[in-house]
Amino acid sequence: MDPYQSVYPVSPRALLLDFYGTLTTACTRGPAHDLAPRLLGVQPEEYRAVLDSSFYARCRGAYGDALETLRWIAGELGVAPSASRLRAAQAARLMAVRADTRLRPEAFATLWRLRRQGIRLAVVSDCAWELPEIMRGLPITHLIDAKVYSVHVGHCKPRPEMYLAACARLGVEPRDCAFVGDGGSRELTGAQALGIPAVKLSAPDLFDHLVFVTDDAFTGPSAPTLPEATALALSALSPAP
Repeated sequence: MDPYQSVYPVSPRALLLDFYGTLTTACTRGPAHDLAPRLLGVQPEEYRAVLDSSFYARCRGAYGDALETLRWIAGELGVAPSASRLRAAQAARLMAVRADTRLRPEAFATLWRLRRQGIRLAVVSDCAWELPEIMRGLPITHLIDAKVYSVHVGHCKPRPEMYLAACARLGVEPRDCAFVGDGGSRELTGAQALGIPAVKLSAPDLFDHLVFVTDDAFTGPSAPTLPEATALALSALSPAP
């Protein structure tokens, strides 16, 4: 028997979780990110500017797969790398994103406890093509019942399609879910708009978190740690029978 398998209650409850800044510590671009632009033949600061300005389009998969997206970035910067150089640059980008993806120390234990309680779990993330690849190697991957990536869905938070995809994959209604996130992409108010209670993770390290749109309209509850935030979110749901 799978040691991670939960015996779900008749009326299941679920928790939807953001990934970056929620299950991970604050995300910043480390020095490894300089290699990909160097391989493309462009300046790192110009490369980062295109990454920033195209974040949501890239996370919707607007420019194609990972290599096509990187080819588009190179084109925006006036270069046309060879196929081999493009592949090398994409490998360097994946390496850099993986190096900057650091799970919170309490993430595994928190998700384990939730699974043992019969809580269904989904990651709902605005991300480009790298996260689905990286997630396969993370120790939490088998604790998560559903993984909803914007680059697969074709929408980003706070669009309802992201949350509803998670609900559908978990086999639950929005009223049986809660959401925890750091607030990027207006994800908290997006959840609330569907009747999903939301809690903001306000961990101290998030002061330096790379975020593009903040959820300034959110006035709901917050907690400074992941265990506290998940407990607070689930307290808003009806108890399991």
